[in-house]
Amino acid sequence: MNQSDSWKTKTLLMGGILGLISGLLAAFLLIQKSQQSEKNMSISPGDGVKVGLGVLGLLKLISDLGERN
Repeated sequence: MNQSDSWKTKTLLMGGILGLISGLLAAFLLIQKSQQSEKNMSISPGDGVKVGLGVLGLLKLISDLGERN
């Protein structure tokens, strides 16, 4: 592995780890909220769209980081 591939591998690993941690944290928060309200948590299609658009917005912000001068 040469130097130019090293940063790519590190970036992919860090992105994967951060994605795993944030996904687990989101699931934990949903479980906690469900337990506090003492009812099963269900996500409506509208809520799913909101979360999806939020994730797309976050990905857009991250992709724009490389374009700053």
